Amino acid sequence: MSFSAATHAVSRNPASGDVLSARPYINEQQVDAAIAANHQAFQQWRRQPLTLRAQKLRDLAAAIRARSEEMAQMITAEMGKPILQARAEVEKSAQLCDWYAEQGPAMLATEPTLVENNQAVIEYRPLGPVLAVMPWNFPLWQVLRGAVPILLAGNSYLLKHAPNVMGCALLIEALFNDAGLPANVFSVINATNAGVSQAINDARIAAVTVTGSVRAGSAIGAQAGAALKKCVLELGGSDPFIVLKDADLETAVKAAVAGRYQNTGQVCAAAKRFIIEREIADAFSEKFVAAVQQLKMGDPRVEENTIGPMARYDLRDELHQQVTATLAEGATLLAGGDKLAGEGNYYLPTVLGNVTPEMTAFRQEMFGPVAAITVADNAEHALQLANDSDFGLMATIYSGDETLAADMAERLECGGVFINGYSASDARVAFGGVKKSGFGRELSHFGLHEFCNVQTVWRNRR
Repeated sequence: MSFSAATHAVSRNPASGDVLSARPYINEQQVDAAIAANHQAFQQWRRQPLTLRAQKLRDLAAAIRARSEEMAQMITAEMGKPILQARAEVEKSAQLCDWYAEQGPAMLATEPTLVENNQAVIEYRPLGPVLAVMPWNFPLWQVLRGAVPILLAGNSYLLKHAPNVMGCALLIEALFNDAGLPANVFSVINATNAGVSQAINDARIAAVTVTGSVRAGSAIGAQAGAALKKCVLELGGSDPFIVLKDADLETAVKAAVAGRYQNTGQVCAAAKRFIIEREIADAFSEKFVAAVQQLKMGDPRVEENTIGPMARYDLRDELHQQVTATLAEGATLLAGGDKLAGEGNYYLPTVLGNVTPEMTAFRQEMFGPVAAITVADNAEHALQLANDSDFGLMATIYSGDETLAADMAERLECGGVFINGYSASDARVAFGGVKKSGFGRELSHFGLHEFCNVQTVWRNRR
């Protein structure tokens, strides 16, 4: 049976193409009803003591762990993440809940100011219902890294998830119910773009958070701005991975492979542009290609496989067009470079050499298992190449001179820099970018305060 993507959210197993589910999109009246229920739940939730809200996050962590294998299998079935990586995503999400339950209340405590006699203090108040438009590549983590601090602050959360992972979305909603949160304080809407626009323009929605493509972020951000709604955008990246001539080459290569090919390369903050100092470029390329060719691709349910199918066939086709264009522009094919024959959305782990700044793989985000290698004349040239991008999410520097690396980090135009380590996200530190990678921050106290009304309260001012 076939279903129209215009009328149904269709989930297909990317390893086989089989339809897993097809859920009709809700209409205008159903969107309105969902917003009303979420807004009503917010009115109850905001009055709950902060200690109770924190305890519910601990309960959520327990609920996630109780159904961890079910959640991991759903992630793997719907978007093709290798099963060991899916299990790691689930546990990381549970740890996020634990961390905010432990550390978050202190971050929301009343803050004194420098005003004499404590006449003025800062209070962190909730804003209201937050609409979240989330992607498919980390179906649980992406949702929770926003939802957990948003809910702890006393807001409610209305999730519009990617159509191909609606099974994950509904399971996440069930986990919140298992944890005993009030009904509808976390709720899911299976809405079209028109439904998202309706929600943004609804007075009951206080703010919007988006993780996704530049195109989606630009469109939704423009609507949120027109409606005067707070908005956080976490968008694409074309992250540079700089390796200088004094780096430990074996360590850098190992990190480069891990940093690029995790989640089959479908990570916004993954290393994508490998900028290598000329003296070691050939040696790096040789070792990197050899390591990439050892990656095991296949059924993501098999634990030995580290590369699965891409999440959707159209994304695989788009990636192949980018690879083909880059080769036509003069790049060298060092590994892969084509779709894998047979069923499933598999794309061979690919390495492109001799990539220069005017080429497609340098200028565009490559959202799949493709690495682009560019040669830099020296450290200063590497820095210039790294900043020569519309994106500014994360960056990596491998060097034996940490003073030099720290100086370069200061001048990199991005939201996060890793020195002798590759990109990751962690509840304890802020995550986000600049330029076309978006604005605002998730995680740490920054993510917690993004969706708060930072209220100054004066007492007996004279």
